Amino acid sequence: MTDIKSLFPQELAMLLTAEGENAYRASQIFQWLHKKGAGSFDVMTDLPLPLRNKLAERFFIPSVTPVRKLVSSRDGTVKFLFEMHDGEKIESVVMRYAHGNTVCISTQAGCRMGCSFCASTVNGLKRNLLPSEMIGQVQAAQEHTGLKISNIVLMGIGEPLDNYDNVIKFLRLVNHKKGMNIGLRHISLSTCGLADRIDRLASEGLPVTLSVSLHAPGDDIRTRIMPVARRWDMDTLLESCRRYEKTTGRRISFEYAMIKGVNDTSECANRLGRRLAGTLCHVNLIPVNEVKGKIYKRSEKNTIETFTKVLQSYRITVTVRRSLGGDINASCGQLRAGHV
Repeated sequence: MTDIKSLFPQELAMLLTAEGENAYRASQIFQWLHKKGAGSFDVMTDLPLPLRNKLAERFFIPSVTPVRKLVSSRDGTVKFLFEMHDGEKIESVVMRYAHGNTVCISTQAGCRMGCSFCASTVNGLKRNLLPSEMIGQVQAAQEHTGLKISNIVLMGIGEPLDNYDNVIKFLRLVNHKKGMNIGLRHISLSTCGLADRIDRLASEGLPVTLSVSLHAPGDDIRTRIMPVARRWDMDTLLESCRRYEKTTGRRISFEYAMIKGVNDTSECANRLGRRLAGTLCHVNLIPVNEVKGKIYKRSEKNTIETFTKVLQSYRITVTVRRSLGGDINASCGQLRAGHV
């Protein structure tokens, strides 16, 4: 059976006309699925019953069902554990900001990137998520919090660029004017550094914000904590980032987990500053969040302040990320599909 929710209206129209149905029904069905979040063909009451029966025989609507909801007592951050149609489980997080409500969604069930400070990679990759399952996380987040989602970050479980085709289709679907119509400039995509896919993404014409997980000033440290660095060294990665910047005109955000005694010295800050000087970028320092079974500790506050000042001396824009949802393991690097 075909996943109907991952189809564009024109794709659905072609399938309908091949079955002798009117093409205009595709727009109705698409809006039921994407604007109204229909989880069954039975609720599509403006479609003839014979067509609804035919759709149920030919297509399925992948489910994204919440099985656990945790709310932070500190800041109101909400973490969901979702179950997919095949029993796989993933997590998503809803965060409230002054500029709007953001949902952090997963793009894979599990992850094979193996970053040593991240919980999401424990137990490896199970499977890629479908575009419809990414859409479903956004819709479920709205439905079960009562909040209007205005921003999306692809920073949950999985490496988005390792599920490239499905992620690109998700971006186009969630932006579709007949669907959720969320602006691409309100979407951030995070990657651990798949340089070839960054180049490919630059050619898509999608004005999303690219966030690159750097986490080290050079290959000596990066290869120890991020296996992906053995495939693409830092020079190769930064060259791809600069091409992305030149092609899209979009500023890149570099994510840097501050790990005590690993990558947080003034020497590291100077090395990083020299490498990024002159690049249109923003560095987001992330005090590493402690993960059960991992040895890393977050850097001290004064160490982070010194690191920030060093980078700023190279005229680099720097912010320190707030840790939201830490009391429910909903912070950066802590998502792990809590059933594990």
